[in-house]
Amino acid sequence: MHYTYDLLVIGGGSGGLAAAKRAAQHGVRVAIVEQKHWGGTCVNRGCIPKKLMVYASDVAHQVKLARSYGWQIQAEFNWSDFVQARDRELERLRQVHETSLSKAGVDRIQGHACFVDAHTVQVEDQTIQADKILIAVGGKPILPDIEGIEHTITSRDIFHLPRLPERLVIVGGGYIGVEFASMMRGFGCEVAILNRESCILPGFDGDLTQTLRDALRQRGINSLCDTTATAIQKGANGLELTLSGEESGSLVADVVLCAVGRSPNLEGLRLEQAEVEFSQKAIEVDDYYCTNQPNIYAIGDCSSRLPLTPVAIAEGHAVADTLFGGQRRQIEYDSIPSAVFARPEAAAVGMTESKAKEQFGDEQIICDRTEFRPLVYSLSESPEMTMMKFVIHKKTDRVLGLHIVGEHAAEMIQGAALAMQNGMTKQAFSNLIGIHPTSAEELFS
Repeated sequence: MHYTYDLLVIGGGSGGLAAAKRAAQHGVRVAIVEQKHWGGTCVNRGCIPKKLMVYASDVAHQVKLARSYGWQIQAEFNWSDFVQARDRELERLRQVHETSLSKAGVDRIQGHACFVDAHTVQVEDQTIQADKILIAVGGKPILPDIEGIEHTITSRDIFHLPRLPERLVIVGGGYIGVEFASMMRGFGCEVAILNRESCILPGFDGDLTQTLRDALRQRGINSLCDTTATAIQKGANGLELTLSGEESGSLVADVVLCAVGRSPNLEGLRLEQAEVEFSQKAIEVDDYYCTNQPNIYAIGDCSSRLPLTPVAIAEGHAVADTLFGGQRRQIEYDSIPSAVFARPEAAAVGMTESKAKEQFGDEQIICDRTEFRPLVYSLSESPEMTMMKFVIHKKTDRVLGLHIVGEHAAEMIQGAALAMQNGMTKQAFSNLIGIHPTSAEELFS
């Protein structure tokens, strides 16, 4: 059968863009479908605008710290001016992606895609047939089943607030909730976090979460452990949240942000038409990102792997190389670093202490933990500490995990991830000579 395209990519986010361009480099006919903006969640409603908000929020902290260094600075923040500057940059990035697709020879198709069968996709009034189809539609925020949930916003909406709230309550203490709590506090908002499972950051190492929670509390962020909202209603003074769990009673906020997780963005795809197996959690794929249909693949947040932008990009490249590059590729997930862009920053790679003990036994795991006050705060009254923790396999001395809280944690963790991928031992870390004076040199002590 003659197909219009060798590869049709559904979704113009980070993973879809990477796959389309890499496949085109292999000399095949490629098209990509995007319903809204090129760049997907990362560029438009996630990584990039969020990090720009982090930078904007950082200025307030730097102004405060500057007084300890002899500077007298008066600063005033204008939310509207920032939003305009941010949106100009996002539009520039969308154009960059569109131009790069054009240069790569990838056909761009705008509209909503849905399956007709395993080789056919309908986009508005256009029918497209492709030999291979890659689903890269990403995810969307989950709204919990709470009375009054219609009064809340999600991470998509917070970028478009007309003004900064005085009081913000965040339902959900994962990395999204923690990051927004940190940056909004930097803008001067009164912030509280509610989390049903634990205090903050379930799944991260316990020492990391406790250190970060203490630091957030020092900056004025209240986090309520094992607590959630059972109802939200409009009151005379704002939105009133009824609490249950470890903390009871109520809270009042101007804005309530729901950040309890994300789900794959599969509505309207008509996967059943192509007989692709999926659940509410994800599309199931094998080690090479193939679904139960041999010509249909899925990557990124809509699949059953790790929902991180760099992972989606790597998966997109792997699929294109496997299908068209003559090299069967898959991703190694054990040593992928992650970061929480709060203030202070947190980053991790590899196993937590509890996970390592579960796998190897308590007696086979030792931890090397250090905590110190970074030099940048030595002239100030800030009590903020940096924490570094190695999780080590006792018999082999191999580093199984590394967890950092402190300035530049995300930058530091990436080199450590490379070392861990190559089996580096704790003694090998200690034998390295770091740069003085830096926080990173403590990794080599």
